[in-house]
Amino acid sequence: MVSPQSTVDDRSTFDLVVAANRLPVDRVVDDDGTSTWQTSPGGLVTAMDSVMEGREAAWVGWAGDPGESIEPFARDGVRLQPLALSADEIRDYYEGFCNGTLWPLYHDVIVQPHYRRSWWAAYRRINQRFAEAIVEVAAHGATVWVHDYQLQLVPALLRDLRPDLRIGWFNHIPFPSVELFGQLPWRASVLRGLLGADFLGFQRATDAGNFARACHQLLGATRTGDVVSWDGADDDRSGVPRRVRVAAVPISIDFTSLDQLARTSAVRERAREIRASLGNPETVLLGIDRLDYTKGIRHRLRAYSELLADGDVTPTQATLLQIATPSRERVSAYRELRAQIDAQVGRINGDHSVIGAAAVEYLHHSYPKEEMAALFLAADVLLVTPLRDGMNLVAKEYVASRWDGGGALVLSEFTGAAHELSSAFLCNPHDIAGLKRTILEAMHEHPAAKRKRMLALRRRVRSNDVFAWARKYLAALEAAPAKPGAS
Repeated sequence: MVSPQSTVDDRSTFDLVVAANRLPVDRVVDDDGTSTWQTSPGGLVTAMDSVMEGREAAWVGWAGDPGESIEPFARDGVRLQPLALSADEIRDYYEGFCNGTLWPLYHDVIVQPHYRRSWWAAYRRINQRFAEAIVEVAAHGATVWVHDYQLQLVPALLRDLRPDLRIGWFNHIPFPSVELFGQLPWRASVLRGLLGADFLGFQRATDAGNFARACHQLLGATRTGDVVSWDGADDDRSGVPRRVRVAAVPISIDFTSLDQLARTSAVRERAREIRASLGNPETVLLGIDRLDYTKGIRHRLRAYSELLADGDVTPTQATLLQIATPSRERVSAYRELRAQIDAQVGRINGDHSVIGAAAVEYLHHSYPKEEMAALFLAADVLLVTPLRDGMNLVAKEYVASRWDGGGALVLSEFTGAAHELSSAFLCNPHDIAGLKRTILEAMHEHPAAKRKRMLALRRRVRSNDVFAWARKYLAALEAAPAKPGAS
């Protein structure tokens, strides 16, 4: 951890600049009022932390709390450039347009998106501020790597400000079909914003194809191979023709680090303690998710409740340990989801628990990586059942942690991970009967067959780790078509 007053070196510009909605650290205020910073949870930070280690680079992002600007500071040699947001901007830009409009729209409209002009205006303003902050720290000809749906206008804004930059953007969530994306009143502006990049990376080939089709149907762009071309005819900013490379580059994890952590005696002992605290059931089923309506937690609980009601499992034989990490608690849809899951868990335990054996152990916390590794080792079956997910790195983290070759992964076919981890027990979480069958199959398949599956999964994740992802992405960005006016 570092103090917010930590100074940076004399360098003012950098050849690599990462921009994301959040900085990779969260501020923690001690009882005496002293502020320190610790690494943020989440897939983006976990992935990029490994990529940026040892690099001379800058990271531009929001510090996480409303308030005045914080001076830039250093962490592990990386310059962190905080962007300040007011309470109103957080409400309209982040909670509003990002999480009330884009998030549900991009996740198959699982809940209804809301389209408010004031939210869109805030989104435009904050994207402009991000672009201006990036320009301040980007050296001439620098590579700028912009992340995720919160910053879709930044590439074109950067292109206007600094045509010398090499600009990449990576989407960590799904990109919807044109039939869904077309609902967005500002759809053309979002597409124009993204077309300012040299390379656009997506989790799945389907997502890249959805983007290209949206550009074709809504802007009249064409696609040749992995290059989208647009003449800019309806672009009221510059009208400059654009050629953008578009491809799938699925994100991954630091396999070796997690594998080594899970092998430590402390983690192995903690895994034994976890199983003992659950009463040493025959089978520990585990779910670890952000508390989000996309994660399919309610469907999973319903399937497990029916397995209990059917007598296929009993609390003395199996326990479901469900961990739901707090998420976006100021957004009404998330508050409602928490209340629904709390009630659902209560009903299951009331109906099926016995003295000394709870049907469901439910925890609403986040945990450090050491505890996560122990949880993975303790779990006989990991349930990853989102209704829609860009990748889901928890599935890969589980595989990396199972150095013993044990465990079983039940994985929704609607995750990006399912396209790589085909040896998992794949399921359709909307099909409750099918999900129940898949859970039972994962519990009862012959140990030798399960071990064969896990070893195949481990080979796949090991060979496609976060470092391979970063190399592939940066190579694709470097090979992207040259921009008119770039030098």
